[in-house]
Amino acid sequence: MLSGLRRRLMVMLLVPLVLLALGNAWFAYGSADNVALQQDRRLQALVPLLADSVIGQGSGADEALVLMMAPSVQEFLRERPGPATFAITDLDGKLLVGDDWLAALPPPDTQIEFHSEEHGGITWRIARQRQQTVVGDVAVSIADGSDPRQQWARSILLKVLLPNLVLIAAAAIAVGWAVERALGPLLALKEAVERRSPRDLSALDEGGTPEEVRPLVQSLNRLFGMVNAQAESQRRFIADAAHQLRTPLAGLQAQVEAWAQAAGHAGPEGRIELPAEQVNKLRGATRRTSQLANQLLALSRADARAMLAQPMHRVDLKALCEDILGAHLDAASERRLDLGLEAAPVQVMGHDWLLRELLSNLVDNAIKYTPEGGTVTLRCGVRAGHAFLEVEDDGPGVPEPERGRVLERFYRVQGTVGEGNGLGLAIAQEIARVHHSVLELGTGAGGRGLRVHLLLPL
Repeated sequence: MLSGLRRRLMVMLLVPLVLLALGNAWFAYGSADNVALQQDRRLQALVPLLADSVIGQGSGADEALVLMMAPSVQEFLRERPGPATFAITDLDGKLLVGDDWLAALPPPDTQIEFHSEEHGGITWRIARQRQQTVVGDVAVSIADGSDPRQQWARSILLKVLLPNLVLIAAAAIAVGWAVERALGPLLALKEAVERRSPRDLSALDEGGTPEEVRPLVQSLNRLFGMVNAQAESQRRFIADAAHQLRTPLAGLQAQVEAWAQAAGHAGPEGRIELPAEQVNKLRGATRRTSQLANQLLALSRADARAMLAQPMHRVDLKALCEDILGAHLDAASERRLDLGLEAAPVQVMGHDWLLRELLSNLVDNAIKYTPEGGTVTLRCGVRAGHAFLEVEDDGPGVPEPERGRVLERFYRVQGTVGEGNGLGLAIAQEIARVHHSVLELGTGAGGRGLRVHLLLPL
C-alpha cells in the first residue's frame, strides 16, 4: 500500500514539472518562430531595395552591374552581427553580381519565395524574387545566416532542455526525500501494527500520528476496543458458564449415578423403583440447568459492547407488552396472581428481541417472587418526553441498600425464597445499556413490592 502511495505521489508531483518543462520548450520555440517571421518580413522589405540599388550595366566582364547600395541594405550586409550576403542573376540563372552559390533560376512569377539552405556550415534563410531594374528583369536573392530557428535548434539542449532536465532530476530527489519523510509516520504505524501479537488489542498512540492519519488511527482504536470488548465478553461468559453450570451438572451426574447403581442391583427383570421425590428433584435440577443455560446464552447475546454496532429498528412497546402478557398468563394463573397491563401506544428505536427478553425477565422475576394472590402490572407509554417500560409487583421487594447489587451477575439477596440464578436483572440491565439507558429500581405502590422502570428515547 505504501509503495503504491509513494509511487502515486511521485507521479502526481513530477508529471506537472515535466509538463511545465515541455511547455517552456514549446514557448521558447514559439518565440524563435516569431523572431523568424520578423526576419522574413525584413528580408521581404530588403529585396526591392536591393533591386533599386542597380543603377546600370557594368563596363567589363568582371562588373556586369553597377550598384549603389541603399543604406538599409548596406547596413544589413555589413553591420549586422550575423553573416549576410546577396546575389543578382538574370532570368536564365546566370550570376550578375554577388555570391555564386546563391545563383539559381528565378521564381516563375513575381511572388517572393522563402526557403532555408545549408552552406558553409551555416543555415541560411533565403528570400528570392523577380524584380524589374534599370537593366531589365532580374532575380534578386538575399540571404541571412542568423536564422533564429537554427539558433534555437543549437541552443535548445543547453538553454532549455538541459536546465529543465537538471531541474526535474533535482525535483525528483527533493520530492522523493519529502515523500519519504512525510510517509514516515505512516510507515511507523504500519510497523507498529505488524509487530503486534493477535492478543494485543491496546489502543494505538494518536499523538504521534499526523493530523491526516489521525482519523484512521481513531477508527482502528475503536475497532480494537470493540474486538477487545467482545473477546472479554466471551471470556467472561465462558468463565461464568463454567462456574455456574458446575453445581447443577454435578447434581445431575450424582443423581444419575445413584440410579445407575440402583439399576445394577435390580432384580432379574431389571426393574427399579424410584421415589417420586427423587424424580421431582431430577426434574427440578434439569429445569434449573436448562434455565441457567438459556439465561447465560441470553446474557452473552445481550452484551452491550457487542451490540453497539447492530442497527436499531422501530419497536411498538404496546404490542410488545401485550405479547409478554399473553406468554405469562398461565404462569401467573398457577400462582393466582393478578397480571395486568396499562399500555399507551408508543414506538421507540431499539432491538425488538432484546426488549422482549428484558420485559420477559422482569415479568418472570415478578411472578416468581410475588406471593400467591398478589398483583403484577406491566406499563408502557410516554412520560416527561420519554417512552418508558415498567413492571411493578407487591411482593417482598428489594431493600434499598441491595438495589445496586441485584443488577450484578449471579447476585441474590440473602434469604430470598425460590429458585433463581441471579441473572434475570443482570440481563435486563445489559439490555438497558444497549439502549443507552439504565434500570431504575424503586418501591411499588403503597410502599410494598418492587417497581422496575426503564426510560427509552423516542
